[in-house]
Amino acid sequence: MKALDRKLLRDLRRLKGQIASIAAVVACGVASVIAMRSTLDSITMSRDTYYDGAHFGDVFAALKRAPESMAARIANTPGIAVVETRVVGDALLRVRGLPQSANGHFLSVPPRGQPVLNTLHIRRGRYLLPGADDEVLINEHFFDANKLQIGDSISAVINGRWRELHIVGVALSPEFVHAAVPGNTMFNDSRHLGVLWMNRDALAPLFDMEGAFNEVSVLLAPGGSEEEAIAALDRILAPYGGGHAYGRKDQPSNTVVAGEIEQLRVFGTAMPIIFLTVAAFLLNIVLTRLIATQREEIAVLKAFGYTNRRIAAHFLGYSLAVVVIGAVVGTALGIWVGRAYTALYYTFFRMPDFTHHTSAALVATATLISALAAMVGALAGVRSAIRLPPAEGMRPPSPAVFKPLWLERLGLGGLLSPAMRMIVRNLERRPVRTASSIIGVAFAAAILVVGVFAFDSVKYMADLQFRTVDREDLTVAFTAPRRSHVGHELSSIRGISRVELFRATPVRIRSGHHIRQIGILGLERTSQLRRLVDAERRVYQMPENGLVLTAALAGILNVAPGDTVAIELLERGGAVRRVPIVSVLDELIGLGGYMEIGALNRLLGEGGVASGAYLSMDASSEREVVSALAELPGVAGTTTRAAMLRSFDEQIASSMRLTVTIVVTLACVVAVGVIYNGVRISLSERARDLASLRVLGFTRREVAGLLFGEQGAIDLIGTPLGLLLGFGLAFWIISGFASESYRFPVVISSQTYLFSAGVILTAAIGVALAMRRQIDKLDLVAVLKTGE
Repeated sequence: MKALDRKLLRDLRRLKGQIASIAAVVACGVASVIAMRSTLDSITMSRDTYYDGAHFGDVFAALKRAPESMAARIANTPGIAVVETRVVGDALLRVRGLPQSANGHFLSVPPRGQPVLNTLHIRRGRYLLPGADDEVLINEHFFDANKLQIGDSISAVINGRWRELHIVGVALSPEFVHAAVPGNTMFNDSRHLGVLWMNRDALAPLFDMEGAFNEVSVLLAPGGSEEEAIAALDRILAPYGGGHAYGRKDQPSNTVVAGEIEQLRVFGTAMPIIFLTVAAFLLNIVLTRLIATQREEIAVLKAFGYTNRRIAAHFLGYSLAVVVIGAVVGTALGIWVGRAYTALYYTFFRMPDFTHHTSAALVATATLISALAAMVGALAGVRSAIRLPPAEGMRPPSPAVFKPLWLERLGLGGLLSPAMRMIVRNLERRPVRTASSIIGVAFAAAILVVGVFAFDSVKYMADLQFRTVDREDLTVAFTAPRRSHVGHELSSIRGISRVELFRATPVRIRSGHHIRQIGILGLERTSQLRRLVDAERRVYQMPENGLVLTAALAGILNVAPGDTVAIELLERGGAVRRVPIVSVLDELIGLGGYMEIGALNRLLGEGGVASGAYLSMDASSEREVVSALAELPGVAGTTTRAAMLRSFDEQIASSMRLTVTIVVTLACVVAVGVIYNGVRISLSERARDLASLRVLGFTRREVAGLLFGEQGAIDLIGTPLGLLLGFGLAFWIISGFASESYRFPVVISSQTYLFSAGVILTAAIGVALAMRRQIDKLDLVAVLKTGE
């Protein structure tokens, strides 16, 4: 073994604490790369494989009712390869063990065999038998959430008729990887939303669809254009109440899955950058200070003929050791965390083959990235070593120059005790070193903020949506628009205290060359259960006439209040109306528009008509109200706000437990690494000074107070700076999450800030307790023997 290699091993043993702490930070960076990217790759691979194998449709269209003969006309459209029609409808479900009714989304399957498109995967049980009119397949989310068994029966109210249905199998569909149906994407309630498949011959008569269909899926031919297929479907189906076809990217389930993948991509890029930046920063500090203490050794090595390249390679060996240790530990940790994250996503996304995959290429990439970060961090220290002339290295470094404190120059020095003046003076005479230590602590605090703030944002969105915007107890959707006298029928149900009707209609809105397909919601002018509220919780009054657009949609269309837009009424065969924009509402969720319900009815050329109603009721009467609604003709489904909130809280709780545990653990490693290195380096540099103070009569407590007082001052300054840095990083990360469907607000609660500061404080106390033993071991005899 060569001399420099032996020296490297001795130094690594001597600095094992510091090397281990930096390697732990590198391990966090490697683990975050592997965990996030492997989870991302696992979801993406599983999704793509499933979509291809199940022949997931490229374009979908909903309509009122079209004869089955129209399928041949659609199939003859250029660019379309495969067409499949079906019957779709909604109904109320009665499920054993579920106090309230659930909403059932029914879809037909061919009388014999699987659908050609959107093929079902039977997870448990069996497929439907030909001719069976009381058998259903059910989606796995609903099946598991309600603890159902194969062979159980559920009751459904379909068009006012009760049907007893038997569960014969549990199915997965590429259309319902996430349990989302149109109008319910971000906040889902698996326990109260079931997807059921029935034989078409059995389902069609229940929805008066014999020889007809009301939904179609198509697969594009190679080179086929999605836009042209959508336009063709809208044109063909317009006479049948169609005209709102959409591509795969707008399919409800796929929208959620794609959004989550994009969030993982952003978070999986941001967190490793932060961790590896901290690791590079720590390596820079440690190597720079280590080289400063080895000036004479470096000078001697050069005097004996060692080249700059050999000396640089020697000091880069410290970085290599850190990378090797960090990569080994980080890989194992990353695989474990990735598996845990993938298992968590399985509770939300159901696919046949949803397993965790970690490729060798990903491990190699993560290691290479960490190595590059470490080398960059070591570069400044290595550069100072190779630039040091031998003669200069033989001389001791110039003694530090002490000057009066800025407080003393202001005449305020008497405010500080002698010990405090020593602490502040030592920090002030090394401004670069002090600043670097403060930055290190700030990074640690920022990581904690970034790791937790997303839950604050989501909670804010849920609270805004469920407690400020939506204040109804129950939402009722009708199978078809009904005359407004239905409000009196609902009001007559015992337990209902307020009824507010709404009208929803799909439209295509245009401004110049900008176009979007959205829904317009018509509300009562005095509506209190469903209000117009912006992101800052400001409540807007519904105008008597004109259109209110969400800010996101107004930005896409490049319009402002006072402008006029063209609206294609898809329920009226594409009839075009021009409507003025009277207001823009800064909402967080969705693209859409609002009108007063009477104004919307007039726009549609209909009398007083409603698509559903928002209800307020006594909490004690919920079961009776839901039962009464189930008996009411024309009710397609009901949704309780309380059930949505419970489901959301359960989802957030399960996600938060895992994420917070992982993030806090990694952030604690960073915090300990930063603080430990700061204290350890300061102790190595000032050991002689502190020992001298002991010789002069200072007690161990007083000497420890000086050292830890310096670190305490650094923590005191760095922590609030880190909280501000975390806020800035949150803005950076959130900018990558924004989409047309929703945008996350940057909301960070006081609890998050207190939690982050508390972790830093705990880490500082833990390091202080560990390092106190090193102070007690200071060699006083060596100090007395040292000559000047």
